[in-house]
Amino acid sequence: MILYPAIDLLGGRVVRLMHGRFDQVTEYGDNPAAVAARFAAAGSEWVHVVDLDGARDGSRRQTDAILSIREAGLKIQSGGGGRSSEDVAALLDAGVNRVVIGSMAIKQPETVMGWLDAFGPETFLLAFDVQYQNGAYRPAVQGWTDVLTVTLDDVLALYADAPLRHAMATDISRDGALSGANTELYTDLVRRYPDYQWQASGGIASLDDLEAVRKTGVAGVISGRAIYEGAFTLEEALACSLDA
Repeated sequence: MILYPAIDLLGGRVVRLMHGRFDQVTEYGDNPAAVAARFAAAGSEWVHVVDLDGARDGSRRQTDAILSIREAGLKIQSGGGGRSSEDVAALLDAGVNRVVIGSMAIKQPETVMGWLDAFGPETFLLAFDVQYQNGAYRPAVQGWTDVLTVTLDDVLALYADAPLRHAMATDISRDGALSGANTELYTDLVRRYPDYQWQASGGIASLDDLEAVRKTGVAGVISGRAIYEGAFTLEEALACSLDA
Protein backbone atom coordinates (compact mmCIF):
# COMPACT_ATOMS: atom_id res chain seq x y z
CA MET A 1 0.00 0.00 0.00
CA ILE A 2 1.34 3.41 -0.97
CA LEU A 3 1.01 6.26 1.52
CA TYR A 4 0.26 9.63 -0.06
CA PRO A 5 0.85 12.51 2.36
CA ALA A 6 -1.44 15.37 1.41
CA ILE A 7 -0.91 19.03 0.70
CA ASP A 8 -4.16 20.95 0.32
CA LEU A 9 -3.68 24.43 -1.14
CA LEU A 10 -5.92 27.41 -0.52
CA GLY A 11 -4.66 30.83 -1.54
CA GLY A 12 -1.12 29.46 -1.68
CA ARG A 13 -1.29 28.23 1.92
CA VAL A 14 -1.24 24.68 3.22
CA VAL A 15 -4.59 23.93 4.86
CA ARG A 16 -7.04 21.21 5.81
CA LEU A 17 -10.80 21.50 5.66
CA MET A 18 -13.22 19.90 8.10
CA HIS A 19 -15.75 17.74 6.22
CA GLY A 20 -14.82 19.59 3.03
CA ARG A 21 -16.22 22.87 4.30
CA PHE A 22 -14.50 26.07 3.21
CA ASP A 23 -15.69 27.84 6.36
CA GLN A 24 -13.83 25.34 8.56
CA VAL A 25 -10.18 25.79 7.60
CA THR A 26 -7.07 24.95 9.60
CA GLU A 27 -3.84 26.46 8.27
CA TYR A 28 -0.43 24.80 8.41
CA GLY A 29 1.79 27.47 6.89
CA ASP A 30 2.40 29.32 3.66
CA ASN A 31 5.29 27.31 2.19
CA PRO A 32 4.05 24.19 0.38
CA ALA A 33 7.50 23.63 -1.14
CA ALA A 34 9.01 23.32 2.34
CA VAL A 35 6.31 20.85 3.36
CA ALA A 36 7.01 18.76 0.26
CA ALA A 37 10.74 18.83 1.04
CA ARG A 38 10.02 17.48 4.54
CA PHE A 39 7.90 14.72 3.05
CA ALA A 40 10.73 13.77 0.68
CA ALA A 41 13.29 13.82 3.50
CA ALA A 42 11.09 11.43 5.50
CA GLY A 43 11.20 8.93 2.65
CA SER A 44 7.95 9.58 0.80
CA GLU A 45 7.98 9.02 -2.95
CA TRP A 46 4.55 10.54 -3.64
CA VAL A 47 2.52 13.54 -2.55
CA HIS A 48 -1.21 14.14 -3.01
CA VAL A 49 -1.90 17.78 -3.85
CA VAL A 50 -5.38 19.29 -3.82
CA ASP A 51 -5.88 22.73 -5.35
CA LEU A 52 -8.92 23.84 -3.36
CA ASP A 53 -9.16 27.15 -5.21
CA GLY A 54 -9.25 25.28 -8.48
CA ALA A 55 -11.86 22.86 -7.16
CA ARG A 56 -14.13 25.71 -6.16
CA ASP A 57 -13.35 27.98 -9.11
CA GLY A 58 -11.58 26.42 -12.07
CA SER A 59 -10.13 29.75 -13.18
CA ARG A 60 -8.04 30.08 -10.01
CA ARG A 61 -5.69 27.12 -10.31
CA GLN A 62 -2.41 27.33 -8.36
CA THR A 63 0.05 26.03 -10.93
CA ASP A 64 3.01 27.95 -9.46
CA ALA A 65 2.55 26.28 -6.07
CA ILE A 66 2.44 22.88 -7.73
CA LEU A 67 5.63 23.69 -9.62
CA SER A 68 7.33 24.57 -6.34
CA ILE A 69 6.25 21.25 -4.81
CA ARG A 70 7.68 19.41 -7.80
CA GLU A 71 11.14 20.75 -6.90
CA ALA A 72 11.21 18.38 -3.90
CA GLY A 73 11.57 15.47 -6.33
CA LEU A 74 8.34 13.76 -5.31
CA LYS A 75 5.93 12.16 -7.71
CA ILE A 76 2.69 14.14 -7.67
CA GLN A 77 -0.93 13.24 -8.02
CA SER A 78 -2.92 16.43 -8.09
CA GLY A 79 -6.31 17.81 -8.97
CA GLY A 80 -8.75 20.62 -8.46
CA GLY A 81 -10.48 22.44 -11.27
CA GLY A 82 -9.60 20.16 -14.17
CA ARG A 83 -12.38 20.80 -16.68
CA SER A 84 -10.76 20.40 -20.08
CA SER A 85 -8.05 18.49 -21.90
CA GLU A 86 -6.04 21.72 -21.82
CA ASP A 87 -6.25 21.72 -18.03
CA VAL A 88 -5.00 18.13 -17.97
CA ALA A 89 -2.13 19.00 -20.29
CA ALA A 90 -1.21 22.03 -18.16
CA LEU A 91 -0.95 19.89 -15.02
CA LEU A 92 1.17 17.33 -16.83
CA ASP A 93 3.39 20.13 -18.12
CA ALA A 94 3.75 21.37 -14.52
CA GLY A 95 5.21 17.99 -13.58
CA VAL A 96 2.14 16.21 -12.25
CA ASN A 97 2.40 12.45 -12.72
CA ARG A 98 -1.23 11.57 -12.11
CA VAL A 99 -4.12 14.00 -12.58
CA VAL A 100 -6.99 13.75 -10.11
CA ILE A 101 -10.40 14.21 -11.70
CA GLY A 102 -13.38 14.76 -9.41
CA SER A 103 -16.53 16.57 -10.48
CA MET A 104 -15.93 16.00 -14.19
CA ALA A 105 -15.72 12.24 -13.64
CA ILE A 106 -19.25 12.34 -12.30
CA LYS A 107 -20.88 15.07 -14.39
CA GLN A 108 -19.24 14.42 -17.76
CA PRO A 109 -18.09 10.77 -17.84
CA GLU A 110 -17.93 10.59 -21.64
CA THR A 111 -15.42 13.45 -21.70
CA VAL A 112 -13.31 11.79 -19.02
CA MET A 113 -13.41 8.46 -20.83
CA GLY A 114 -12.03 10.31 -23.85
CA TRP A 115 -9.18 11.60 -21.71
CA LEU A 116 -8.46 8.08 -20.45
CA ASP A 117 -8.10 6.97 -24.06
CA ALA A 118 -6.09 10.02 -25.14
CA PHE A 119 -3.66 10.34 -22.23
CA GLY A 120 -3.66 6.76 -20.90
CA PRO A 121 -5.16 5.21 -17.77
CA GLU A 122 -2.01 5.63 -15.66
CA THR A 123 -2.36 9.40 -16.06
CA PHE A 124 -5.56 9.70 -14.01
CA LEU A 125 -7.01 9.10 -10.58
CA LEU A 126 -10.78 9.44 -10.53
CA ALA A 127 -11.82 10.86 -7.17
CA PHE A 128 -15.25 9.99 -5.83
CA ASP A 129 -16.11 12.08 -2.79
CA VAL A 130 -19.17 10.59 -1.13
CA GLN A 131 -21.70 11.02 1.65
CA TYR A 132 -24.00 8.29 2.92
CA GLN A 133 -27.57 9.40 2.35
CA ASN A 134 -30.82 7.44 2.02
CA GLY A 135 -29.19 4.06 2.14
CA ALA A 136 -26.37 4.62 -0.36
CA TYR A 137 -23.12 6.47 -0.90
CA ARG A 138 -23.76 9.47 -3.13
CA PRO A 139 -21.06 11.58 -4.78
CA ALA A 140 -20.57 15.28 -4.19
CA VAL A 141 -19.22 17.78 -6.73
CA GLN A 142 -18.05 21.40 -6.94
CA GLY A 143 -15.66 21.17 -4.02
CA TRP A 144 -18.17 19.06 -2.07
CA THR A 145 -20.78 21.81 -2.08
CA ASP A 146 -23.40 19.78 -4.01
CA VAL A 147 -24.37 16.19 -3.16
CA LEU A 148 -26.06 14.42 -6.07
CA THR A 149 -28.99 12.04 -6.12
CA VAL A 150 -27.17 9.35 -8.10
CA THR A 151 -25.21 6.71 -6.21
CA LEU A 152 -21.54 5.86 -6.40
CA ASP A 153 -22.49 2.54 -7.99
CA ASP A 154 -24.44 4.41 -10.67
CA VAL A 155 -21.34 6.41 -11.55
CA LEU A 156 -18.97 3.44 -11.51
CA ALA A 157 -21.30 1.56 -13.84
CA LEU A 158 -20.63 4.22 -16.48
CA TYR A 159 -16.93 3.29 -16.43
CA ALA A 160 -17.46 -0.47 -16.68
CA ASP A 161 -15.88 -0.64 -20.15
CA ALA A 162 -13.45 2.26 -19.76
CA PRO A 163 -9.68 1.86 -19.32
CA LEU A 164 -9.89 3.08 -15.73
CA ARG A 165 -7.13 1.93 -13.38
CA HIS A 166 -6.87 4.32 -10.40
CA ALA A 167 -9.84 5.40 -8.27
CA MET A 168 -10.20 7.08 -4.91
CA ALA A 169 -13.10 7.25 -2.47
CA THR A 170 -13.33 9.91 0.23
CA ASP A 171 -15.95 9.68 2.96
CA ILE A 172 -16.66 13.39 3.39
CA SER A 173 -18.13 12.87 6.85
CA ARG A 174 -14.72 11.71 8.07
CA ASP A 175 -12.41 13.94 6.06
CA GLY A 176 -10.26 16.13 8.30
CA ALA A 177 -12.09 14.90 11.40
CA LEU A 178 -9.53 12.36 12.71
CA SER A 179 -12.46 10.05 13.38
CA GLY A 180 -11.11 6.85 11.85
CA ALA A 181 -11.30 5.58 8.29
CA ASN A 182 -14.43 4.02 6.79
CA THR A 183 -12.94 0.57 6.36
CA GLU A 184 -16.32 -0.99 5.54
CA LEU A 185 -16.59 1.25 2.48
CA TYR A 186 -13.12 0.37 1.23
CA THR A 187 -13.50 -3.35 1.89
CA ASP A 188 -16.71 -3.30 -0.13
CA LEU A 189 -15.22 -1.32 -3.02
CA VAL A 190 -12.15 -3.56 -3.27
CA ARG A 191 -14.36 -6.65 -3.23
CA ARG A 192 -16.87 -5.47 -5.81
CA TYR A 193 -14.53 -3.50 -8.09
CA PRO A 194 -11.27 -5.48 -7.91
CA ASP A 195 -9.92 -4.24 -11.24
CA TYR A 196 -9.35 -0.75 -9.85
CA GLN A 197 -6.38 0.36 -7.77
CA TRP A 198 -8.36 1.97 -4.94
CA GLN A 199 -7.09 4.75 -2.71
CA ALA A 200 -8.65 5.52 0.66
CA SER A 201 -9.07 9.03 1.99
CA GLY A 202 -10.64 10.57 5.06
CA GLY A 203 -10.46 10.04 8.81
CA ILE A 204 -6.97 8.62 9.33
CA ALA A 205 -6.11 9.41 12.97
CA SER A 206 -3.61 6.76 14.09
CA LEU A 207 -1.22 4.06 12.96
CA ASP A 208 -3.95 1.57 13.86
CA ASP A 209 -6.19 3.30 11.31
CA LEU A 210 -3.50 2.92 8.66
CA GLU A 211 -3.14 -0.76 9.50
CA ALA A 212 -6.91 -1.25 9.31
CA VAL A 213 -7.05 0.45 5.92
CA ARG A 214 -4.13 -1.61 4.63
CA LYS A 215 -6.04 -4.78 5.52
CA THR A 216 -8.97 -3.73 3.30
CA GLY A 217 -6.77 -4.35 0.25
CA VAL A 218 -6.61 -0.79 -1.06
CA ALA A 219 -3.59 0.15 -3.15
CA GLY A 220 -3.05 3.50 -1.45
CA VAL A 221 -4.10 5.75 1.40
CA ILE A 222 -4.03 9.52 1.78
CA SER A 223 -3.25 11.20 5.09
CA GLY A 224 -3.04 14.88 5.89
CA ARG A 225 -4.17 16.33 9.20
CA ALA A 226 -2.89 13.43 11.33
CA ILE A 227 0.61 14.01 9.98
CA TYR A 228 0.47 17.78 10.42
CA GLU A 229 -0.81 17.53 13.98
CA GLY A 230 1.66 14.88 15.11
CA ALA A 231 -0.63 11.88 15.59
CA PHE A 232 2.28 9.94 14.11
CA THR A 233 5.38 10.77 12.14
CA LEU A 234 5.50 10.36 8.40
CA GLU A 235 8.35 7.90 8.87
CA GLU A 236 6.13 5.77 11.11
CA ALA A 237 3.25 5.97 8.65
CA LEU A 238 5.43 4.96 5.72
CA ALA A 239 6.74 1.96 7.67
CA CYS A 240 3.20 0.94 8.63
CA SER A 241 1.95 1.17 5.06
CA LEU A 242 4.71 -1.14 3.85
CA ASP A 243 4.41 -3.78 6.59
CA ALA A 244 3.26 -7.19 5.39
